[in-house]
Amino acid sequence: MKSKLILLAAAFVCLISLSSNEEPTYKLGLLKYSGGDWYSNPTALPNLASFCNSQIGTNLDLNFATVEVGSAEIFNYPFLHMTGHGNVLFSDADAQNLRTYLMAGGFLHIDDNYGMDPFVRIAMKEVFPDLDFIEIPFDHPVYHQKFKFSNGVPKIHKHDDKESVGYGLISEGRLICFYSYESDLGDGWEDFEVHKDPEELRIKALRMGCNLVQFAFEGE
Repeated sequence: MKSKLILLAAAFVCLISLSSNEEPTYKLGLLKYSGGDWYSNPTALPNLASFCNSQIGTNLDLNFATVEVGSAEIFNYPFLHMTGHGNVLFSDADAQNLRTYLMAGGFLHIDDNYGMDPFVRIAMKEVFPDLDFIEIPFDHPVYHQKFKFSNGVPKIHKHDDKESVGYGLISEGRLICFYSYESDLGDGWEDFEVHKDPEELRIKALRMGCNLVQFAFEGE
């Protein structure tokens, strides 16, 4: 599995230099899990893919892939996005599959769409009992890719009116999972008509999403 992801990483390096006139060569992955509304924000990933194509020269398919957490299909997608509002349930097999994927070079972005926090922390403890979410420092490369976020992950939606925080799981010095809390990047990625966010906020959300994709593809 590790060699498979190494090959995929090489393919993603090629993506950065592909012309937008060529046929799309890859998709972003939406993680499907039990217990909650994993399907939230259906227009988010297509808009993020389009933004990445225009800003960092990727050639992503605007149609994302939906992949179950326990499926071998996740190994086809070096960037997985996970969102929802409530419960998150992983079976033992789900947790092991996701752990193997992340340890082999995959990247997971978790976006709390509101109310997901206590559940996703428990679920990710099943994946990595030995790891805790830590706040990612503002000088981390994930905030300094194509776009600079000197104050960390941007605040897009009010929610409980808390500060937005970017948490992460780090294994062997590598950021393998980025968790955007009290930010709601995915809502900012959606079509304007869905939430009617100001364009300034939508651009901030898309730029941070672009950074996540670029980091997942290229690393530091």
